[in-house]
Amino acid sequence: MYIPKVAVLFGFGINCDHETAAVFEMVGGESTRVHLNSFISGEDELSNYDILAVPGGFSFGDHLGSGRLMGNRMRFSLRDELLNFIKSGKPIIGICNGFQVLVKTGLLPGPDNNEPDFIQRASLTLNDSGRYEDRWVTLDFNKDSNCIWTKGLTRIDCPVRHGEGKYVMPDAESLANLANNNQITVRYVDPQNPQSDNNNDEVLPFPLSPNGSMMNIAGISDKTGLVFGLMPHPEAIYAQWLHPDFSRGGAPASTTDIQWEGQGLQIFRNAVEYIQSTH
Repeated sequence: MYIPKVAVLFGFGINCDHETAAVFEMVGGESTRVHLNSFISGEDELSNYDILAVPGGFSFGDHLGSGRLMGNRMRFSLRDELLNFIKSGKPIIGICNGFQVLVKTGLLPGPDNNEPDFIQRASLTLNDSGRYEDRWVTLDFNKDSNCIWTKGLTRIDCPVRHGEGKYVMPDAESLANLANNNQITVRYVDPQNPQSDNNNDEVLPFPLSPNGSMMNIAGISDKTGLVFGLMPHPEAIYAQWLHPDFSRGGAPASTTDIQWEGQGLQIFRNAVEYIQSTH
């Protein structure tokens, strides 16, 4: 069986690259941690890989806003490479700071057609709480989304660790189009409500929504379903025992037949299986 090659970016303050590389290995991928400068200098090529992961952290110290500098570096220095990567049907994920980077590059949410134009249409700004939030949240997934990363997922518990996670768009029309296109792939929800009751667009109170995102948005995809970004950290719940309620017997069950697996691991398996299905 084909083993997908995964490029996991590191450098400039990214600090979740080892964990992100590890979870791809757990589900059958072959991970390589690649410094962004290796792609920019031509020492390595993005085309050598099947999947690109932009992990969490604090790229460039977030000095000009979370993900801004790294987003610009990728947008101006890797524009053609990223365009060809997506046109080749290869998936990209951005987690936390990586999500911020993909939004700042314009890859998310992207234009109405399927070809990236690298125009920024949204942002992730300061949490409504005015502080960094490190806590667990509950997420619901959009069953009508074409996102290859979230296939088959319904609800998981997941940690967030961010100070600028509030997803915003400039006008109501843009936000409505995002929802109508089923590009809102993941939302913060009240864990006490059944999944069918969590379609309310009214912003949930803190801490159910840790940041006050419009429409409770936790993650979005582009029109192709290949590019996906989310603020929570699914790599941090790759195993059942990482859940804070595990020792009390309150951790959600695995989404697979492998009992030790945490709920977040399926996101990475989906991408690996997607690439395998194309080879």
